[in-house]
Amino acid sequence: MSESVLRLSCFAGVFVLMALWEQTAPCRPLSMPRLQRWLSHLGLAILNTGLLRVVLPLAAVGIAEIAQSRSWGLFNVLIVPQALAIVGSLIVLDFVIYGQHVLMHVVPWLWRLHQVHHADLDLDVTTAIRFHPAEMVLSMGLKMATVAILGMPPFAVATFEILLNASAMFNHSNIALPPKLEQGLKWILVTPNMHRIHHSIKPEESNRNFGFNLPWWDHWCGTYQAQPSEAHTTMPLGLAQYRSNTVERLGWMLLAPFQAKIQPDLQDF
Repeated sequence: MSESVLRLSCFAGVFVLMALWEQTAPCRPLSMPRLQRWLSHLGLAILNTGLLRVVLPLAAVGIAEIAQSRSWGLFNVLIVPQALAIVGSLIVLDFVIYGQHVLMHVVPWLWRLHQVHHADLDLDVTTAIRFHPAEMVLSMGLKMATVAILGMPPFAVATFEILLNASAMFNHSNIALPPKLEQGLKWILVTPNMHRIHHSIKPEESNRNFGFNLPWWDHWCGTYQAQPSEAHTTMPLGLAQYRSNTVERLGWMLLAPFQAKIQPDLQDF
């Protein structure tokens, strides 16, 4: 099975699982019709996938294969054992994505792109694929550079991409985990409750809990918040500047970075 087919299969499987879970055990009621949001979000995801294939056709796994065949990168130069290189790659890539996420909130022109993700008035499995195309290209470019510099094994890079997609769909999903399971999971994995705080309408909360896979970076870097100021079931989500259903239109998502006048709120960073 090719890497692309494997990733698509894993994505589809996790997507269906989380969508069914949301139907049977939702955390909170949705404020917007599901069909409208899903069509826009899936349309954006298809557009992003096509754009990446054109702009960065090799992607991170392709760069890893080239680096391995030509012995590029730190892991290849130092001849790091394969198992150590795989584990190290997964950890480093996760930290890089955490750092990138923080920068998306700090740098004004990056926030213009990232606000498309945060403007969603609800939070469910499709929010995980709601990213502006320019942000997707920048993110892939950063991953490709990291992979090339370290000479990460292709298997590790492909595994990380699958894990990143799966964990994003999990922690953006509108599900209610049993409290004891939530308490145990949040020490090793970013949970829906943990990430929901990051989508709070309040800047002092949306500037917390930046992790996607591992929760450790937020703890160690001082960006962790355990609970929101309001209940998870009722806390307002999204951005205060955008409270109409216009933000759920595909056209708005594509044009928002070029029209928005807002700057990131760093008062509580």
